[in-house]
Amino acid sequence: MYMFKYIMKRIGLMFLSFFIIMTICFVLIKMLPIVITTGIGQDANLQEEIIKARGYRDPIIQQYFNYIWRIISRGDFGMGITMPECVGKPVWEAFITRLPPTILINVYSTLFAVPIGILLGIYAALRKNKIQDHVISTLVIVFISVPSYVTASVIQYVLCYKLKLFPLTMKEGYDYFSWTMFVSLVPCILAMSAGSIAGYARGTRAELTEVLTSEYLLLARTKGLTKRQAIFRHALRNAMVPIFPSIIGEFISVLSGSLILESIFGIPGVGKMYLASIQSLDYDFFMLLSGFYCLVGLIAGIVVDISYGLIDPRIRMGAK
Repeated sequence: MYMFKYIMKRIGLMFLSFFIIMTICFVLIKMLPIVITTGIGQDANLQEEIIKARGYRDPIIQQYFNYIWRIISRGDFGMGITMPECVGKPVWEAFITRLPPTILINVYSTLFAVPIGILLGIYAALRKNKIQDHVISTLVIVFISVPSYVTASVIQYVLCYKLKLFPLTMKEGYDYFSWTMFVSLVPCILAMSAGSIAGYARGTRAELTEVLTSEYLLLARTKGLTKRQAIFRHALRNAMVPIFPSIIGEFISVLSGSLILESIFGIPGVGKMYLASIQSLDYDFFMLLSGFYCLVGLIAGIVVDISYGLIDPRIRMGAK
């Protein structure tokens, strides 16, 4: 009952936060002027017709209510205005076509980073203050400190340009689960995984080191358990309680980091589209993509909090 009340409260606060954030984004983006571009493949007359038809020159308050009503009544998230490849196209359709590559590289990087990061953290904790621990800890500090786009540039230069092991950019096409497509995604996956592996390793080492020096583990040893039995039966289980929920939060941070990496590796995903919408001041694309990232982050926060109670029954969210 306490968990149900807590979840309902968090969902209510999530929608309130989402509404406030999106309202602020709408007002700020609408305060910027509409710039009609006349580059290659862009029709200024078509852009002007869309602007007039959708009331983009009306007062901001009127535009805001019209925008909400179109979404609620018709599921209309708008049309592209200034982005060259999306002028006159429905925003939602363009978003759906760009979503699979973004999800794919984030899922691949998470599946690659989680086991490696946790295993490195466990190994470093079991070899505390030894040469293996120092080497892993140093690499962790390096990869956490270095921005992801720097790591991406190094990977692209060494593995793609010098060694020619992988293509410089993602393979074109929609065969997302083919082997050639996967090979073309490997450099981006490695760049996105580097920081995540370091984060998992650091967190796992810290938690497991603390558990290994706790009194209850010493009590388990005095009762006759071997070191291996004490570690696998008690230490690892308790150390993983804060680690597993962090995987969700790390997934969201990777999703945010893909904004830049998608441009570096030529991945036609949501992140690349988001940056293009900001540069071209395409209002509807900016609002939809901002709402997507905002909603994913808010949902992840709720899932992380709830997962603590599911993983460790001693935790009761919302109990007095």
